[in-house]
Amino acid sequence: MMQSVKDLLKKGAAELGVQLDAAQLESLNLFAEELKKWNRKINLTAITGDEDIALKHLVDSLSLLKAVRGPGRLLDIGSGGGFPCIPVKIVQPDLDMVSVDAVVKKISFQKQAVRLLNLAGFTALHVRAETLAQEYASSFDWVVSRAFSDIPSFVAMALPVLKPEGRIVAMKGRNAVEEVEAASAKLDALGARVLEIIDFTLPGTGDARSLVVIGKK
Repeated sequence: MMQSVKDLLKKGAAELGVQLDAAQLESLNLFAEELKKWNRKINLTAITGDEDIALKHLVDSLSLLKAVRGPGRLLDIGSGGGFPCIPVKIVQPDLDMVSVDAVVKKISFQKQAVRLLNLAGFTALHVRAETLAQEYASSFDWVVSRAFSDIPSFVAMALPVLKPEGRIVAMKGRNAVEEVEAASAKLDALGARVLEIIDFTLPGTGDARSLVVIGKK
């Protein structure tokens, strides 16, 4: 029997150590339904099945809570259809969020989802992340992304908008340790260092995941 998005979400989040209440489950399910509705008209994501949306988008997004907890201010660079920022905002409403993507239709979807879910303290911007430092210099407690393949490029973009004690979190699949080792000289030159690597298995999938947590030297 196929499990519902809510059932998969509740079980997957619990395995990550995140307890979802009924209102949060309802909001996350509503977000998934809106994603599917928009995806039929415009291509937001290649992940379209209920199980994959629940696990590979929503639960995967909530895994960020292993490294990030509110209150504070968070920037999500390259957020696409709103991942990880919107699921994390639903569960951690005391995080003030700025979400950035270079694709206008994806930001349009995020704005609609934020209205639908009545999320306060969430700004979705259609801008190039390189321009953010003009308005947001040293503004964020966390800068996160699951869109970047290249850690040094992400860190170079994140550092100007990060508070002195802030943290950068790169959401990675397998091989994170090798990526970090390959990037270490470039990170050193940027004035950044890896503080920890949190390895885990994505619930319900068996997929290896890592959160690479980086700070200023």
